[in-house]
This record gives sequence, C-alpha cells and structure tokens, in this order.
Amino acid sequence: MASPISTITPESERAEIAGWVHEVRDLGGLTFCLIRDRTGIVQVTVNRKKAPAPVLEALSRLSRESVVRIGGTVKAIAKAPGGREIVPERFEILSPAESPLPLDVVEKVPAELDTRLDSRFLDLRRPRVAAVFLIRSAVMAAVWEFLAARGFVNITTPKLVAAATEGGTDLFPVAYFEKEAFLNQSPQLYKQIMMAAGFERVFEIGPIFRAEEHNTTKHLNEATSIDVEVSFADDREVMDLLEDLILFVYERVAATCRDPLSWLELQLEVPKKPFPRLAYRDAIGIAARRTGEPLKFGDDFGAVAEKALGEEMGVHYFIVDWPTAIKPYYAMPREDDPELCRAFDLMHPRMELASGSQRIHQHDLLVHQIRSKGLSADSFEFYLRPFRYGMPPHAGWGLGADRLVMTMLDLANIREAVIFPRDRHRLVP
Repeated sequence: MASPISTITPESERAEIAGWVHEVRDLGGLTFCLIRDRTGIVQVTVNRKKAPAPVLEALSRLSRESVVRIGGTVKAIAKAPGGREIVPERFEILSPAESPLPLDVVEKVPAELDTRLDSRFLDLRRPRVAAVFLIRSAVMAAVWEFLAARGFVNITTPKLVAAATEGGTDLFPVAYFEKEAFLNQSPQLYKQIMMAAGFERVFEIGPIFRAEEHNTTKHLNEATSIDVEVSFADDREVMDLLEDLILFVYERVAATCRDPLSWLELQLEVPKKPFPRLAYRDAIGIAARRTGEPLKFGDDFGAVAEKALGEEMGVHYFIVDWPTAIKPYYAMPREDDPELCRAFDLMHPRMELASGSQRIHQHDLLVHQIRSKGLSADSFEFYLRPFRYGMPPHAGWGLGADRLVMTMLDLANIREAVIFPRDRHRLVP
C-alpha cells in the first residue's frame, strides 16, 4: 500500500507513493514531477541519463492529473516541497488523464464558479477548495461532539411528508404512489413530536428543501440544517445553547484545521460572547435610519436592511421579540404582550444563520394560531395529536450549516460551501 505523502520525510530511505500528477517541469536532463494526494505534495526528480528505461517510457506518456504510483529512494533537498524528493525506480501510470483539462487544478488560470461546479471532481483537487470541505467536516464533527456531550439524542426525520411544515407554496411536490407528498421544508414538526415522546433533547443534521425561486449568493434549494429541540426550556436558554455551540465550533476549527486554514490564507477569529440581543423594534429603527427606507412594525428585513443591520452591529447578534404575525404558528406569544412572540434570529453581520423560538405547547392555542395564519388545522392532525396527551414546554432552533461554513470562511458564494449545490438552475452533477 502506498504511503501518504505527508508521512514521507527526508530521513526515509525508500517510499512508495500514489496520487495525481500536479505539475511536470522539463529542464532538459532533469524532469521534476509534483505528485499530490490528499495529504500534500512531493517532488519526484528524474535524471534522464540515469533513470531506468521503464521510468523514462512512463514519463513520455505522462499528462497532468494522471494517477500514478511511484517507488524509489528519498533524498533531502531544501528547495523541494516538504524538503524532500523521491528518485524513482518504478513509475507506473494507473489512469491517464485526457488533455486539455476542463479547468486548471494548479490555479494559475482562474475559472468561473459555474465552470468549477460543472467539473467539481477536478475543482475539489485544488487545495484551496478541498480545504473548505475538510473544515466543513470538522464543523460537523464539532457539532456532534458538542451536542452529544450535553445529552442530546440524534434523530432522523422523514424527508417525504404529507403536509408543509409552515404552510405556504414553497414546496417540491413528489409523485408518491396514490398520495400527494412533498420534500420536507424542515424537521420542525417531527422534532416537536419527539418532545411528546419524552426524549427531551434531540438534534438532527440533515437536508431541507425550499422551492423558492431565489438566485442569490446566499440561497440554495437544498440546504443542510442543524436542528435542535429541548424540553423544559425557554427561548433564552436555547439561545445560550446556540451561542455556546457557535463558539465551540469556531474554537475547534481554529485548533484542529491549521493546515486547511493556511491553504485558504485565513486567520480564523473566534467570536466573543455574549452575542448582543437586539429587540425587533430597535432593529427596525436602525435599519430605517441607515437605509432611509420607511420600515414599520411587522415588516421583515430585506437584503438591504439586513446588510445595514450587519454593518451597524459588526458581530454575531440575535434579533429577539419578533411580531407574532410574521413568525410561524408554533412560536409562543409573549404573556405580557401577545403582539410579540418568543422567537429569535441569530445573525452574522453578512446574513441570517439560524432561527428559533420557544414553542407553543398548549393544544388549543396552537390550533388557534394555525387557523390565524389561514391554515387548516385538519391538515396538521398528525402533528396536533401529541399535544393532547402531555406535551412539555419546549424550545429549539434550526441553524444553516452551509451559511455557517460560508460566513466562517468568508466565502463569496454559498455554493462554494456545498460540494454539489442545488439551486433553481443546477441539478447536475
């Protein structure tokens, strides 16, 4: 079995490596090949006067991004990547690559994002691109570690459902035998049902689907959501939990992803707690003042207002005490002012990252709120039924994993944070 390139040291006597041909430089009597695997790059130096005939024959057929296996002696050389080179005794081409390549893996020639996504398998061979997904993997592992350590149970909820989570028309219909079905917008209804089941603390990391006709740098039609639900908790407690999770993830990435962060030339700054908590009424005032737009109570924040708020705040922050009328039916109205509800959004200066609330746990109030939104309570019978048999108070949130990675790494487009993104125009690869 070939050794990972990162483990080859100048002190090694011999090594066998396998990987992709990153670059070939022919200097007459010497040919330098840079060979790359997921752990790094090593230089292979061929002296044309001394190399075995099979090595020279393979070299004559070599093209960039071909997959090769090479065995030989290791030598220390200061100018080579990692301070070492391999002088080959065996040079085998396992899989030749066609030429020209659809895009430049060495990154000397930039490519548009659509070109990169069309040939994503090549794009991902570039260290700067691969770094994003190595870090994303670390983010997901950190989320699991954080929640598991706090007694959360991982669940998997259906992605084929009979009713919309929040009503509305932003749904992908699915042919499901004789029934009408949709791709799920959120695990919201099912994670609340788990509160009635007595699980008390649950989380899910999974896909959500929104048939929204956006064409922006921060929207996708298939996204990954990190969802949490907690029994016997209110909105403030789950906000604290979310804040602590964000800090833990940043700290874990900063500590464990030094190489990928260096490939991105990024110095990760860990947010500081506590995150400011901005009342909705105050947020409307700030946005109106900074944009000059006439915003009134009950308006949601558009892109311009959201950008203005981010510039004003400059850090992660929460918007709290939202109007009940513009939040989902399951958000708990405030006892002292039912016009407001116990809902919140977590904001990065660039965009919204998460939304959550304390949920209504009283059956009759929930039915009333569903009907007040113009929805049929009969369509939600499977969801409402557990509320008649002992539903504890509970709260939770959903955090966009793609946006978390995007903002953490200061990526220009959310598609850069997803291996195979799905938007209104892209269904392949």
